[in-house]
Amino acid sequence: MVKVLAGEIVGLEAIPVEVEVGILSGLHSFTIVGLADKAINEAKERISLAIKSIGAKPPLHFSKKIIVNLAPADLKKEGTIYDLSIALGFLKASKQINAFLEDKLFIGELSLKGEVRKIKGALCYVLMAKKLNIKEVYIPKDNEKEVKFIDGIDIYPVKNLKELIEHLEGKFKIEKLIPQKPEIIWEEDKIFSYLKGLEFFKKIIQIVAAGGHHVLFFGPPGTGKSLLAQAINDLLPPLDFEDAIETTLIHSIYGDIDEVLFKPPFRSPHHSSSEVAILGGGQKVKAGEITLAHNGILFLDELPEFSRKVIEGLREPLENGEIVISRAKEKIKFPAKFTLVGAMNPCPCGWYGDSEKECKCTVSEIRRYQKKISGPLIDRFDIFVNVPRIEPEKILESSKRENIFEIREKIKKAREIQIKRQGKLNRDLNFKEIEKFININKEMKEFLKLAAEKLKLSPRAIHKILKISRTLADFEQKENIELLHLQEAIQYRQSEFFES
Repeated sequence: MVKVLAGEIVGLEAIPVEVEVGILSGLHSFTIVGLADKAINEAKERISLAIKSIGAKPPLHFSKKIIVNLAPADLKKEGTIYDLSIALGFLKASKQINAFLEDKLFIGELSLKGEVRKIKGALCYVLMAKKLNIKEVYIPKDNEKEVKFIDGIDIYPVKNLKELIEHLEGKFKIEKLIPQKPEIIWEEDKIFSYLKGLEFFKKIIQIVAAGGHHVLFFGPPGTGKSLLAQAINDLLPPLDFEDAIETTLIHSIYGDIDEVLFKPPFRSPHHSSSEVAILGGGQKVKAGEITLAHNGILFLDELPEFSRKVIEGLREPLENGEIVISRAKEKIKFPAKFTLVGAMNPCPCGWYGDSEKECKCTVSEIRRYQKKISGPLIDRFDIFVNVPRIEPEKILESSKRENIFEIREKIKKAREIQIKRQGKLNRDLNFKEIEKFININKEMKEFLKLAAEKLKLSPRAIHKILKISRTLADFEQKENIELLHLQEAIQYRQSEFFES
């Protein structure tokens, strides 16, 4: 019997899996046991042709009983990443190769010609191997960019099965990766500098980016709500190295990447997406869009059109920055710290409140449409922005392009101030931290009290006003909050649209 080490991803962690291959006398059979899914069972044909392509005798032509056990047997295994380890285990067990396979990790999918194909989660497997003090890791060549920064472990990018076997037998040498710290690059903006007719809103989205605040844009169709949402992503500074690794790990497993992600993710799922697709879950628990948006932006266009379960399911991650998915046998926690950007029309036809175009909806239709978003979720937005119709001459006139790098530096500085002061963005401050880090004088307290009584603000809304005020002061690099900051923050909380 031969043992080869592989792994299985559960949540955001890889768990070691031993691929045990044994050959017994008897009638030919090729059996894979250990809660393997259909993709693994189908590996029998792939592996046989891949082994045949390198001139070795494949399992399907072997006149003995072949058993492959994936241990631990009570953990469900899925995917095609076991191809490489099963193939090597069989070749060693059948004495067709003389290679030392212990203390090594093998991950990869095989093609019929014996090529090693790209997989998902390569970074996760390498980090697992490093944690277990495994000396060598063999991954597909196409995955090398996402793991080339990891040091303290030998990583070998493999092109095909034949090359790998020759390397293990000392007949050929695969060059191991030389660790290289990736360079952080700020990309050119795609939208912000080209916004026309929306200059008034540029300051607002800078504040959103500086404090990571949740924002809801509402107004008639075609006024630029989606453009403003995408422009926020242009303003976000690159992630620091620690956050970039965490984000890369998530997208390595559940997304599609080629290298380390320093640009904050921007996720924009369609409103027809299911609860599982957005929040996470499934028969084997997987991350959803809110986790793929971690450290970035989750943009929900046509917010009222999302299902009730999706909208209400956002409340937990918005409060805690994570989501816990419970099943009978497991409970998995996924990070979900993102900036929520919502966009919606005021009514089903979209023209309620417009100064020029008449709304064709009845009062009951408007109320029914707006009530699709519950009060508790509305209250979790920090900033409300009414985006009205833009005058044609403003759209057609040429505008001076702003220096986005200067704006980004200002936003980056504001974020650094927040991290240095409290270890997190203003958006994420809890009640106790607000009292500790946000101080206003007696005059401002009286002003806020009167405003809260007049506007019937909830305690959560008052705390959000304080957090926005703190961001406005940080954006201007002022140590103390001023009355003007408080007044501006209250304006950003105006939501009569939802109360009318």
